[in-house]
Amino acid sequence: MADLREQLETALGATYRIERELGGGGMSRVFLATEAGLDRQVVIKVLPRDLAQLLNPERFEREIQIAAKLQHPHVVALLSAGQAGGVRYYVMPWIEGESLRARLAREPQPPLGETLRILRDTADGLAYAHARGIVHRDIKPENILLSGDHAVVTDFGVAKALTDAAGGGSGLTSVGLVIGTPAYMAPEQAAADPNVNAAADVYALGVIGYEMLAGEAPFQGGTPQALLAAHIAKTPVPLAERRPDLPVSLAALIDRCLAKQPEARPEAAAIVRELERLNTSAGTVVSRALPAPRFWDRRHGRVATVLVIVALAALGIRAWLGRGGSTPPAQPT
Repeated sequence: MADLREQLETALGATYRIERELGGGGMSRVFLATEAGLDRQVVIKVLPRDLAQLLNPERFEREIQIAAKLQHPHVVALLSAGQAGGVRYYVMPWIEGESLRARLAREPQPPLGETLRILRDTADGLAYAHARGIVHRDIKPENILLSGDHAVVTDFGVAKALTDAAGGGSGLTSVGLVIGTPAYMAPEQAAADPNVNAAADVYALGVIGYEMLAGEAPFQGGTPQALLAAHIAKTPVPLAERRPDLPVSLAALIDRCLAKQPEARPEAAAIVRELERLNTSAGTVVSRALPAPRFWDRRHGRVATVLVIVALAALGIRAWLGRGGSTPPAQPT
């Protein structure tokens, strides 16, 4: 049986010249390619065959089409998507630079000005998408790419497309899979709430902001189930206690993003305004000239959405919430 690269070359060879595999994970494998005719480099993300077989093609294509309409300097565009030779794929530009995850691996606490700029750019991309009714659902450092002085959000629409196409409405699919990343999932998302909205992205941005400013995420280690339970039941140490040197308003902003109740979190557009004010107060500069980056991250090895098989844990947490949540759930053993 031909390997995936050979399948791609056979199915898409007339349009794309496959250069090499960049990486991947449970939700996709990622290839660098050159688009024939235009002579531009792109990234092709391919869904695993077993996952693709679970999807409702019409639902998947509908969500991908919605995401493809996003055109913003802080959002990586979706160029095309389709199915050929039994392979379901989508195509994005290749961003030259690195992921925020790679940046944090080198320096867990970047300089304050850089942190504010990255958070501001990410919030700006989120605000644009949220204004159009699109929620990312998997904001994490791997999905924030750094190119020059700008940050861009990638994989918009993909988590939503996979969730809906697999028969779920919240991240918990009807086939027993939770789509998302436990370290960054909002409480309502972790509990498989069917009404997940833009506030879940704001929560994830708050986790990232906390991680960049404190040097570590608000909840650490353990199993995926334990992380989900922590997001629902535990309150992180206030950022001001971890970083008393930070502006009070910045620490308070991150804490509000991490509110357990979605309605208590600020909207992404309000976060942009506050971060711009903080940058001005701190004497740093947030660029308003926002040219779109051109290429894909060369070191973006962990680009795929994490596929976590924790359906039973999520359902148990949701049931606990339904009883009122008077006591925290027991830690998994």
